Amino acid sequence: MAKIVQKINLNEEMTKYVVKAPDIAKRAKPGQFIMLRIDKKGERVPFTISDVDEENVSIIVQTVGATTYRMSLLNEGDGFLDFVGPLGKPTELDDFKGKNVCVVGGGLGVAISYPQAKYLHNLGANVDVIVGFRTKNIIILEEELKANSQNLFIATDDGSYGQKGFVTDILLSQIQNGKKYDAVITVGPMIMMKNVAKIANDNNIYTIASMNSIMVDGTGMCGCCRLTVDGQMKFACVDGPDFDASKIDWNESMLRGKMYKEKEKIEYDHICNLTGGVRNGKI
Repeated sequence: MAKIVQKINLNEEMTKYVVKAPDIAKRAKPGQFIMLRIDKKGERVPFTISDVDEENVSIIVQTVGATTYRMSLLNEGDGFLDFVGPLGKPTELDDFKGKNVCVVGGGLGVAISYPQAKYLHNLGANVDVIVGFRTKNIIILEEELKANSQNLFIATDDGSYGQKGFVTDILLSQIQNGKKYDAVITVGPMIMMKNVAKIANDNNIYTIASMNSIMVDGTGMCGCCRLTVDGQMKFACVDGPDFDASKIDWNESMLRGKMYKEKEKIEYDHICNLTGGVRNGKI
């Protein structure tokens, strides 16, 4: 049993779980993920590692489905039956020492952007971070990102904080104003990553995209995270989750990312009805 040592409600949608898992914490690198199962009847679910210390692993979870709703009902001192990792290949960052790198995150993807920015900053790269959210109330990790970057830019869809608009607006503006990036690393909604990749590709900037959002069982057995990269079939969980963004078939991946949305909603509503809760994890 992996014990929850700290549970922090970051906003009405996202919760940070700090889980005692020293063996994972010692080996985890940016981009890798864990698989957890709440109990014997629970499904196996992947979550990318957001941070570690000597003994603990942090994951940031958005309450959107049945399992994440059940997780929202757990408290400090409770635990997960299974908490396995680190899995997946780490983001390849070591070659960017002393170089200019832009880390672009959107929504929950910012939880994954943070360890990448932190690693790059400690490596000695010059790091700009651009993050986007729907509105001010769901912004996460602002201070942490500010401490691990040369420049932090925040965009909100409604203009309630930072710049009104999208992360792509800021990225394009930076490039047009003469900023020379050696690489862009992007994590977030599929359409956001597709558009970030296009801007970077149009400007001959190497770009890494994290395809963790289409993973299901984390082992390659279910086949749900298949994607086409440079004309070849890959699995996000075992071949990635990071890939050269210029080589991803984005239209195919976007369709795959929508496959289970309706079933996810049905299961979420079902578990809420059983427990007397309502959507967004509020009781």
